[in-house]
Amino acid sequence: MSTPDETTVRRLVQAAVERALGAEPGAPTAPAAAPVVRAVSPRRVAIGSDHGGFPLKEVLKRAIAEEMGWEVHDCGTHSTDAVDYPDFAAAVAREVASGRAARGIVVDAAGIGSTMAANKIAGVRCALCHDDKTVLNSREHNDANVLALGATVVHRGAATRLVRLFLATEFAGGRHERRVRKIMALEGGR
Repeated sequence: MSTPDETTVRRLVQAAVERALGAEPGAPTAPAAAPVVRAVSPRRVAIGSDHGGFPLKEVLKRAIAEEMGWEVHDCGTHSTDAVDYPDFAAAVAREVASGRAARGIVVDAAGIGSTMAANKIAGVRCALCHDDKTVLNSREHNDANVLALGATVVHRGAATRLVRLFLATEFAGGRHERRVRKIMALEGGR
């Protein structure tokens, strides 16, 4: 029996991965540098904030669990004592990237710093949103898996509405899949 060449091995491995993930054979797949992550719980959301976002995070936790029926994993902080937002944004992002949470929410005063920190974690597409249009676009077109909110930018009622929309909106797929794969390929520096 002869040893298969590298091209044959790659083709066989790709076919096996496609079967395991339920993809259509021959459909384009994400580049090797972009790992495919499957959520363990399809209705589990990780949430975290710094001290500036803590009061809003507490409001959102209750709404997510009681009104929206999602399981909530609180990544901290647990008070208004001063902390560093990158620690909590990264904790949320790691929960999502690992598949332990299907979605994530990060809250700081403006939302900008947490967005930057969360997007440093491979597999995360964090979107800073401030209205319905940005939330819908982030989910439908970009398959955002983490939502960033600024506690001084959106009031509690609007923030709750945006979270509800973020959790209820599905990725549209289709032509957007190719673009999301390109975004994820950038993680490999290509």
